[in-house]
Amino acid sequence: MDPRTQGFDPNRTQVGAPLDNRTQAMSAPPQADLNRTAAWTPPSQELEVRVVPSRPATMANGPAREQFLIEAKAPSGDAGLPGMHTQAARTDMNLCLVIDRSGSMEGEPLAYAKQACAHVVDLLSPTDILSIVVFDEIVEVLMPPQRVTNREAVKQGIQQLQPGYTTNLSDAMTMAAMQLRENAGGGRATRMIFLTDGEPTAGIKEFGPLVQHAESLRSQGVTCTFLGFGPDYNEELLASMAKKTGGNYYFIPQPHLIPEIFGRELAKVMSAAATDLHLSLKFARWVDVRGLTGWTGAPGARSIELDLAELERGAALQIVLDADFANHPLGHYRVAWGSLSWTDAGTGAKKAQELDLVLEFTADAARYSAPVNPEVGSAAEVSAASRVVERTIMGLKTQALSPQMAMAELQKTQAMLVTQGRISDAQEVTMAMQAIRKGDVGAAEKTLMGTVVNLDQGKK
Repeated sequence: MDPRTQGFDPNRTQVGAPLDNRTQAMSAPPQADLNRTAAWTPPSQELEVRVVPSRPATMANGPAREQFLIEAKAPSGDAGLPGMHTQAARTDMNLCLVIDRSGSMEGEPLAYAKQACAHVVDLLSPTDILSIVVFDEIVEVLMPPQRVTNREAVKQGIQQLQPGYTTNLSDAMTMAAMQLRENAGGGRATRMIFLTDGEPTAGIKEFGPLVQHAESLRSQGVTCTFLGFGPDYNEELLASMAKKTGGNYYFIPQPHLIPEIFGRELAKVMSAAATDLHLSLKFARWVDVRGLTGWTGAPGARSIELDLAELERGAALQIVLDADFANHPLGHYRVAWGSLSWTDAGTGAKKAQELDLVLEFTADAARYSAPVNPEVGSAAEVSAASRVVERTIMGLKTQALSPQMAMAELQKTQAMLVTQGRISDAQEVTMAMQAIRKGDVGAAEKTLMGTVVNLDQGKK
């Protein structure tokens, strides 16, 4: 990395000082009151993991195709009266805000970015750790990782931000990861929230190496959410990096929406139940894998390793395996086996659940022709919708689809998502259709890329 990107120039102003062993706002938990229930320690968040086949039996001695639903559901974390949230529903955070201050952010975009950062500061508790990295072609640490005990000083430092020149995404990610690694683990949800409005023009510029760089951060325990602002950034790049790190992707069409999107993402981080989710599957030699939610490998894989998105309290991940079986004999057989692993966001403990996917092969036509389990069928339909939306985006980009043809495809997808109760995703598709009607195909593509990321995550 260029030494200029290190960001520790003593002649530049930093907000606060790095977190160390000498200065801590809360070096020990509050004294326990034996007559009350201690609320400061987050409870363990056990996931409910289950495997559901599309049918209990499939056809033997002939070609067959079935799906399996692998679901991980997090508890709500609420233990109080209805409508009230306890402290258990709030996860401590290790958060780094990464703000693009390139020349194109000058004016309203940077002003609203400052407002969003100040709002984040107001929402943090003394047990959260915050760092702030800013970048143009040079990357600087505006605030080293620390507990926020003087909110006004932090916000004053944020207000001093001035626009620069070009855009160095890769070194900004590296610098932000350095700040986060200092305090990773310990029962905190570690998250990088990255706001940019342009293509990379300094540092690593190529698509593939940038995505690989983001993927390397996931192996270091860093989840990244990317917020793309305006018309000029590469939505495929930001979405791919978000997926590789288990984070989220948002399109922000107008500057005044920046604080709202920041707040929406922060609420998700605060309610994290499980992080570092990873699905590992191995398949019997006679199984032909057709697809798996969020997986982009070639059909026919013998094993799959898949990083999954973080899971908030009360939410579920639904991953659908779609597989073919050719001429398999009668009996019960193991189709696949593996595990789902995660980190408990409340305690920092590493956990895992073994998975065993077993199916009966039968000659009884009444059994192998039985209706598909509606829960599995619904999840499979939602999973398949991701590829439909992806093809629509590509059709628009290459002009293989006219706007009218794209609208017809999107209307079908929207109706399906509403039927399946995916209202937020259906609203995104509606926004994309509105953009197409206005002739703003670029905004439609950026919006739909968020829909693809959401559907690939399998969250419900």
